[in-house]
Amino acid sequence: VVISTSGNSNNIIQVLKKAKKNKILSIGFLGSKGGIAKKYCDISLVVPSKIVARIQEAHIFLGHFILESVENMFLKK
Repeated sequence: VVISTSGNSNNIIQVLKKAKKNKILSIGFLGSKGGIAKKYCDISLVVPSKIVARIQEAHIFLGHFILESVENMFLKK
């Protein structure tokens, strides 16, 4: 799982390339249009905004929502 508001952070792109090379599933929480990282992610969750604070707020919400959903599945709520 990677998080980048631009999708162009070099360290993020490098880890995604390494994951793809090693056949590791990757999920990207990205902003704007997804940047370069989008093409290396198996699953991209892109927040279509250029405002960093809005992207970060959406990433926080999505993370909580996904984890709560998974928890509910395991607990059969």
